[in-house]
Amino acid sequence: MKSKICIVGLGYIGLPTAAVLADKGFTVHGVDVNEEAVRLINNGQVHIYEPDLEKVVKKVVTAGKLTADIEPIKADIYILAVPTPFKEKHKPDMAYVESATKSIIPYIEPGNLIILESTSPIGTTEKMAEWILNERPDLSMDERKSNQIFISHCPERVLPGKILKELIENDRTVGGINKMSTQKTAEFYESFVEGEVLQTNAKTAELTKLTENTYRDVNIAFANELSMICDDQEIDVWELIRLANHHPRVDILQPGPGVGGHCIAVDPWFIVDAAPERAQLIYTARNVNDSKPNFVIDKIKEAATDPAHSKIACLGLAFKANIDDLRESPALEIVKDLAEMLPSTIYVVEPHISELPSVLRNKNIELINTEDAIANADILVILVDHDYFKAIDKNSIKEKHIIDTRGLYTKSEPYDNAATEKYLTV
Repeated sequence: MKSKICIVGLGYIGLPTAAVLADKGFTVHGVDVNEEAVRLINNGQVHIYEPDLEKVVKKVVTAGKLTADIEPIKADIYILAVPTPFKEKHKPDMAYVESATKSIIPYIEPGNLIILESTSPIGTTEKMAEWILNERPDLSMDERKSNQIFISHCPERVLPGKILKELIENDRTVGGINKMSTQKTAEFYESFVEGEVLQTNAKTAELTKLTENTYRDVNIAFANELSMICDDQEIDVWELIRLANHHPRVDILQPGPGVGGHCIAVDPWFIVDAAPERAQLIYTARNVNDSKPNFVIDKIKEAATDPAHSKIACLGLAFKANIDDLRESPALEIVKDLAEMLPSTIYVVEPHISELPSVLRNKNIELINTEDAIANADILVILVDHDYFKAIDKNSIKEKHIIDTRGLYTKSEPYDNAATEKYLTV
């Protein structure tokens, strides 16, 4: 008989995880504080966009394998998939993890497995065990006792837009606060994961996820720094990177308007917080990437020679291509700051949303379609490389002033300097 699972947090990770597990035959009870999300899920609908997610949710809800509520229930396995943002001075904010942990404490029974999937600072899993045992002295972590429970960390490592596929196919790292917790967690993931399930301890599992995202952040910072150097030197950064990557041991990433998303833009700060005197490179990379939106804004202001009458259209608000996720998005930050600096209306195109997020409402910002943006704007700012934007006919924008942070329209052919004369590649 399959275990009954309770998942706390039905966001970008929790809901796909719940859907996948329910589709694999588990009985899943999802919990979220968002009552509208709960209502939609119980109707077989979704409150977030992820390819094929709504189809799977409808299937498993109809089959009675997935239900949602605002309160937990008794289960065999508890999975916490709640946000772990940072607060002032980039200090980790553990409020969501603590609240989620305390919400399940009354329901935990001996033999239960509790898994933290949230990307978290080093030591969070051990802290979670303390919270549970402090309120439930009738439970134990002693492997020799019958009232023992099992607690582990298994960080998600999926790409938005491919979550349902990668939840199954990707390798997973599991780390318990003791050996038995690790083994039981590994057995659970091996029951539905096709990738390799790698076993370690909780603290190493926590740092593994932080390291994976920090690796990306540091390498993106190198590309972003190159893009700013190239702008100063009037060099096409896209051609530069293409040529440098012909070296057999060089693989430079692509620059952009900054770094966004709940992982790469956040997780490196957890390492900096844990080891501020050691994490010098990580700290510098974060500052480089955080500075890139201001660099882009300066380029837009230079192009808007008549601020009161310049018509600017920004293409994209999401933090990466082909998704609707705006968390920590540098594009969103750029649009918000532009609206505060310039008196003219800022046109915004984001094909994956139907209305502006609250932070952009009641400002001189208008959400319009791509065709109207091209027709109305003098300056086009490419902030996200959605496939939708890649399909734009270049002839329709040849008379526009283009600031391209993603290299969609400004990548020149070898030695073709004339091809980028009227564009800014930042």
